[in-house]
Formats: sequence, C-alpha cells, structure tokens
Amino acid sequence: MPTICIHTFLPLAICIALWMSVQVTAETPATNVVERMVGHVHEHADGKAAFSFDLSAYQQPTINLPIGVFDSGIGGLTVLEAILSLDAFNNDNLRPDADGRRDFEHERFIYLGDQANMPYGNYATHGQENYLRELILKDTVFLLGRRYWDTPAAMEPRWDKPPVKAIVIACNTATAYGLDDVRQVVKRWGIPVFVVGVVESGARGANELIRSSEPPKTIAIMATMGTCASMAYPKAISLACGLAGKRAPVVIQQGSATLAGAIEGDLSFLKTNDRSQADAIADCIDADVANLVESYRTSGANQPIEMVVLGCTHFPLVQGEIVEAFARLRSLRSGDDDRPYEDLIAESIDVVNPAELVAKELFRELARNRLRATGDRMTNQTDLAFYISAVSPNVKASVRTSTGELTSEYKYARQPGRLDLEDTRIVPMTVSELPDASRNLIRTRLPNVWARLSSSEKDLR
Repeated sequence: MPTICIHTFLPLAICIALWMSVQVTAETPATNVVERMVGHVHEHADGKAAFSFDLSAYQQPTINLPIGVFDSGIGGLTVLEAILSLDAFNNDNLRPDADGRRDFEHERFIYLGDQANMPYGNYATHGQENYLRELILKDTVFLLGRRYWDTPAAMEPRWDKPPVKAIVIACNTATAYGLDDVRQVVKRWGIPVFVVGVVESGARGANELIRSSEPPKTIAIMATMGTCASMAYPKAISLACGLAGKRAPVVIQQGSATLAGAIEGDLSFLKTNDRSQADAIADCIDADVANLVESYRTSGANQPIEMVVLGCTHFPLVQGEIVEAFARLRSLRSGDDDRPYEDLIAESIDVVNPAELVAKELFRELARNRLRATGDRMTNQTDLAFYISAVSPNVKASVRTSTGELTSEYKYARQPGRLDLEDTRIVPMTVSELPDASRNLIRTRLPNVWARLSSSEKDLR
C-alpha cells in the first residue's frame, strides 16, 4: 500500500524539530555494524583483506584521485550520466553560469554497481536493515581501496584500482539507510573524503518547483519499498519547504518491489521466462501507478497529483514510460463512461530526477574542499572504470538460481558481521554481460555513459 503523508505550513520551530528527528534517526544506526567495519579496516590497514583498504593511501594529496559513485546496480548510471554531462558552472570562476565546457572535464571516476546483492530496496521489507547497512559500508570500502577481481573465478585478487577522493551514493535506499553511517566511518578512519547522497537533492528539487504563493501540491514519490519505508523523502521535502517558508505538500509514496529488478533484467522479477523484459517493466509501472493513484483516491483526496519524484535511480531509465502510465490512467474510462482518475492526475506532471541536482552538489563540494582536479591532464575515455559485483564461485549451488544469481531466500537471510565471508566478488563491468534490454536502455538513454562503458570493452557491439 502507498504511504500518504499530509502536511501543511511548517513553522520554523517544527522545522527544527523535524530536522532533529532526522538527525537522531541518522545518528543512531545499528552500532555494531559501524563498529565492526571501523575495527576491521584498522585491523587490516594494509588493505589486503576483503572489505579493507590501505589507510596510508590517504596520507598523500588526493586532488587527482578519481570520484567514486555506487549504486545497487545500473540505476546509478543515471546519476553518472548527469555528472558527465553537467555544464552548470563557469570552470574558471566557479560561479553558476554555463561556459560551454563540461564541469567535470578533468575528473576521473570509479563506478560500482552491486548487482549481485540488488535490489537494496527489498532488504527493509525482510527485516534486514542492518545487513543492508553493512552492504553499503562494503561498497564504500571498495571505492576507498585498491582490491578487486579480474573475474569471479580468478585465483587471486588484484590491488591496482586507485582509491577515491569523494563518494556519491547514487542510490536512494542506500542514502536513506546508510548516508550517516558512511560519513561516520570516514570520519572515524580520519581520511579526507566527503560524501554526497541523492535524497536531499531530490527534496531540494521538489521544493524549487513549488512557489510560496501556491496552495500545497500533491507530490508522488516513486521509489523502492525500502526507501518508502524509511520515510526519507516525506521528511526531507517537508523540511526543505518549511525552511523556505512554503506550505509543505501532500506527499504520497508508492514502493515497488519489482521495477528496479525488472530494469536490471533479473529473471526472478519477470515472473515467467517467456515474457520479455520490456513487457515486465511495463507491467510493473502500470501496477505501481495504478496502486498509487487508487489508494490516493480511496483516501478521499480531491486535488491532483502535480509532481512525481523519481526516488530510485533506476527509474529515470523508464521516465517516459512512467509519465505515459499516469496519462493513460488519467484518461481511463470505467464501465459507466466515467473517468475516475481524471481529477486526481494533473494534465501535465512535473518530474523530479535528483541526478542533476546531485551533480551540482558534487561540483560545489569539490570546489569548497579545493579538490577539483588540476587542468594539466585532460580526461579521456579510459578515465572512467566500471565495476560490478558477481556471485563468488565458493557459494554453494543450492543457493544459486538457474542463471547463477543468489536466491532470494539466501540473499535476504544473511546476517551482518561475517567480514570473513566473501560470497560476492567485485569485477570489471562489461557491456556484453549486461542483459540485452538493460544494455539498450544505457545505449539509447545514457549516451555519455555508453560511450565510456562501450569503449572499455574490445568486443563492442
């Protein structure tokens, strides 16, 4: 069922209280998860063990290190696309003014998609928030370190990946559950790395589309089950509007357990193997939109949905399909020739994709920390490395699906604390190993990412 949160104008005192509630929630994570990871890295400070990194690497200047971006799969590539294409600032004086040059033209990037453990949004519904937190910290440690595997079956790992100077959590669920954890461990390790997440950026984007003189809008959050359960977006949007002196909107949420997986091409989300990925995606979108609006209707609401926030980084890959689903439902006729949803869906819906806002925040943070890469080396296509997680060959066949992925039963039964167990391995991402439909989405909708990704593989299709 969707979550409906109805808010009105928030006085400053309430905004402060709401901010404090967000901070208290963020600052009281499962302590053992953080403590174990902090201690594990200190015990293996040379970075040779799994889930560790070389702390001494950060005793040198970091300005020319790459920027790390991670997500639970390919969805974070939408954020990377926004970063690679951004031209919102003057590169010479750093003011917000496009100058015809890419804002990150001299930067290098490392991308990680934790595909073997995705979707992150379903861990909360299985009561595994602490294991999700551990996965997020493992992603962080990978980006900070040098260790990876050539292939899932390689005999020994390699240690020639560069560490990163900044981390972008390009996953809404990971931001909602792990942003404070990541910032806390970075501080505890004493390394000069800053962290940017997507939820705050999405909330600011929604706030920017609301004028102070307007009555409260209705905003729909399309996200994973985990992101919706965290209530991160309703809190962040209410806070952003309140601090801006605006009347907070009605916020409704629809958590999807299947759409991100269908976009990834995971067969377990396609229901039957004889259905195409495109059909599965369309069915997921239609069902999610219908459930959202029908629940909104039965709540007694009478004002239209005017804005949709894409609260999962996978969803911009199917943004057009989502907008079309709302339009179809708006014009849907019932048996008595009535249109039951026409008044509940605006004729034109604003769509908020947090990706560009994250890119702008990243630029500002690099400038503020004086970490923008020097201009004596122009970026080329080899300056972006892609990695993905894969199931380790040590995992028993009984917990693998017919296509080699981890079964849901195994995936969601794992407990945190086993930092000696490496049931997935991080390997270079290749174009040819991505599902056909996912590869096509990247090729047609993320041109800058596609150019970088495809050029890194010899057997370009």
